[in-house]
Amino acid sequence: MLIKRFQDAQPYEAPNHWGVSGLRLQGFEAGGPTNQWIGYSQFLPGGGAGPDSTPFEKVYVVLEGEMTLEWDGRTEVLRAMDSCTIPPGQVRRIENRANHVCKMLVVIPYPPKPKSE
Repeated sequence: MLIKRFQDAQPYEAPNHWGVSGLRLQGFEAGGPTNQWIGYSQFLPGGGAGPDSTPFEKVYVVLEGEMTLEWDGRTEVLRAMDSCTIPPGQVRRIENRANHVCKMLVVIPYPPKPKSE
C-alpha cells in the first residue's frame, strides 16, 4: 500500500492546457498504481485544454466549480461531483467559463510500454 500526502504531490505540465495548475497525486512511483495515474487540476477562470484527443481513455471528475466540455458539436457543463469518460481518439475541448476556480481529478492510464525486441 502506498499513502501519499497532498503536500508531497508533484506538479506536472499537461500539453495544450492553459490557465491550469496540475499536481500528480498518485502514479509513476514505486508501490503506486500499476495501470493509471491520478492528477488534480485547478483551472482558473478562462483556463482550459484542447481541442485535442489522446489515444487512451481518461476520466474527469469535477470536485468543485464547473467545467464546460465540448465534443462533436455538443456542449455540456460538468458541476461538482459530475464526471465523464472520454474515449480514445475523442476530440474534446474543455474550458472553465465560470468566475471560480474549477478543481478536477483526472484518471489517465499509463502510456504503453515499449515492446522488447
